[in-house]
Amino acid sequence: MHGHLSPPESRRRYPMPRTLGQIEEMISGKLARGVRTTIIGSPVGGGAMVPLPGVDNYAQAEGDLVRHDEWLAGLVDRYPERLRAYVYVNPFGGAAHLARVAQTVRQPQFVGLIANTSVAGRYLDAPEAEDFFALAAEADVPVLLHPPASPAAGAGLDHLLLIEQLGRFGDVTIGLACCVLGGWLDRFPGLKLIGPTAGGALGLLAEKLDRITTPSHWDTDPAAPAAGAPPGPVGPPRLMRRLTALAAPPSSYLRRIWVDTATPSATAIDLALRTFGQDRVLFGTDSPPLPHSEPGAILGLLDQLGVSVAVRDAVGEQNALALFGDVLPPPPTRTPAIVAAPLPAARD
Repeated sequence: MHGHLSPPESRRRYPMPRTLGQIEEMISGKLARGVRTTIIGSPVGGGAMVPLPGVDNYAQAEGDLVRHDEWLAGLVDRYPERLRAYVYVNPFGGAAHLARVAQTVRQPQFVGLIANTSVAGRYLDAPEAEDFFALAAEADVPVLLHPPASPAAGAGLDHLLLIEQLGRFGDVTIGLACCVLGGWLDRFPGLKLIGPTAGGALGLLAEKLDRITTPSHWDTDPAAPAAGAPPGPVGPPRLMRRLTALAAPPSSYLRRIWVDTATPSATAIDLALRTFGQDRVLFGTDSPPLPHSEPGAILGLLDQLGVSVAVRDAVGEQNALALFGDVLPPPPTRTPAIVAAPLPAARD
């Protein structure tokens, strides 16, 4: 449920890994490693996958985004058993953009949305993101919250590999947390949010999320000190604005988020299984652009963890089938037990 391909005009215009144009190689390479179907999409629309001076991915013309979606739909039509697609959406793109996205995602080639964890330095707890979450809830489709080319968490990093491996990982962590703290899962209980890279470091932060909403070391209401008590320390008003009131502790919402396995760390996958739940971890590789050997490596991580056959099957396809429903190609007839398959099947 996490792969990327780019159209020829984007590959000519911007620097990007050549695997983003290797469609046939991707399909055959994954089939050789047990992956039958990949959900593809672009976290930048038809824009640049890397930060470039003078390039603003959020200023793309709507017509260019339409052409990008048409290209993706054409690929799905060409490989209906192997591909499905996400529609790229800018959460702050405005009413006309969101209305067009709502129409596009109803097309049979598309099974969900792909949006950025931060947009031009802003996270999705901003009130202006409400229309986006309303769209996602109304469409009743999963949303892959993917880090952008220039993540807010990567501010100050000036090396591409640091942005890729550190900044974007941090953006997934903070972006998912802001979705919880913004109250969107309360406002729209049916939201289906997916975090890549096993959810970043969010699995380590459950208790810290709760501490955010129940601080004991700051007086957050300086206008009403306790009777007879001296004024306590008060944070700067700009930083101590009132948080959205949640119906439950923030940590409890982690079981309502899906994450993928696009990580080289067995420890991260193990933490994801424990934190988000065995029914909330989806097989994803971020391949392309990562090498086509990545599916085999991640299956190897599951072997390394020694998960049960039931968990392996859940991660490999059952969780995706439950989340995306019958819009995915149906699995083939099972191989008889007496015939050994080279690798377990998976849906990326």
